[in-house]
Amino acid sequence: MLPPFPLPSKGTPLTTFDLPTVSAEHRFPCDRCGSDLRFDPRSGQLHCDHCGNEQAIEGSAPHARALAELDLARALRDDLGQTEMQQTRVTQCPNCGAQVEFADGKHAAECPFCATPVVVDTGVHRQIKPRAVLPFGLTEETARDAMTDWLGSLWFAPSGLQDYARKGRKMSGIYVPYWTFDAQTSSRYTGERGTVYYVTRTVMRNGKRVQQREARVRWSGASGRVARFFDDVLVLASKSLPKRFTDALEPWDLSALEPYAPEYLAGFRAEGYTVELEQGFAEARGRMDRIIERDVKFDIGGDRQRVHSIDTDMRDLTFKHILLPVWLAAYKYRGDTFRFVVNGRTGRVQGERPYSAIKITIAVILGLLAAGIAGYFIAQSQ
Repeated sequence: MLPPFPLPSKGTPLTTFDLPTVSAEHRFPCDRCGSDLRFDPRSGQLHCDHCGNEQAIEGSAPHARALAELDLARALRDDLGQTEMQQTRVTQCPNCGAQVEFADGKHAAECPFCATPVVVDTGVHRQIKPRAVLPFGLTEETARDAMTDWLGSLWFAPSGLQDYARKGRKMSGIYVPYWTFDAQTSSRYTGERGTVYYVTRTVMRNGKRVQQREARVRWSGASGRVARFFDDVLVLASKSLPKRFTDALEPWDLSALEPYAPEYLAGFRAEGYTVELEQGFAEARGRMDRIIERDVKFDIGGDRQRVHSIDTDMRDLTFKHILLPVWLAAYKYRGDTFRFVVNGRTGRVQGERPYSAIKITIAVILGLLAAGIAGYFIAQSQ
């Protein structure tokens, strides 16, 4: 099995000297009029809403070097270089626990994940810098249209919610944190291969002797070795949204990742990760183990398989902290909060499904009436 990494002792404070403090809201002045530029998903450039000026985003490092993986063992020992760390000023929502960056000088806001009013604090969090970002590819208008269409396709959804969502507040563009993990694995296993064969038996059935075939399994020992390279095993590093939402937004085109640059965040917000690296790797390791077990069963072959032991050696363990784009809307409707998320690249929508008691009641009544009418005509025909 994988030997444990040496980890920092519990309760050991993390030093924060010489770490840059990241501004909560990245702002870039227009070189023509001085207004704030924002990242435009349509052009992939910085855009000025005031004068229309556009400015290209220039990478500060070669693409391959900027997207290089970081050593997992060093990170778990808290041994990354200071250039890989940063301080962020964020506020934590008391309702859903999201840690979202807000602009300096802003003292009150609404959590974009659950619409709960929050007071912005000045807490400083030491975190691993994002290594890469998948830029927004859809505008807010396109994302809102996708969400409205999705709401319209739901049966028994309250009509008022769809109207409220269409006329409601702006959607929030959020960069959601993820971990990716790479690993080269080699696994030794022991187990058994089952071969199905059939025997014919004579049994009594309804007072008669009949021939019946029965399947049986002949087991034989099996052992061997399988190997697999895992590339970019993706793990959500946030607890703000249900995993069933974010999992349903996949797949993500990770081949389109860009080296992290604050320009991509201009006009958007970024959530700080709340799933620590060690916890994220534990989830990734569980996924790897399930795939390795599948590989072992395939290697054993036969008709049935029994796996007794798998001993996996992992090498070249690396990771990245990346940001993926999500358009998010959280609406309070008749006292309840409904959340909807849209993949900022593909437009895939997921959310909490609301139900209309009135529509359900009407549907039940109509169903009973239809059943009664059908029963009447059947009785008449007989």
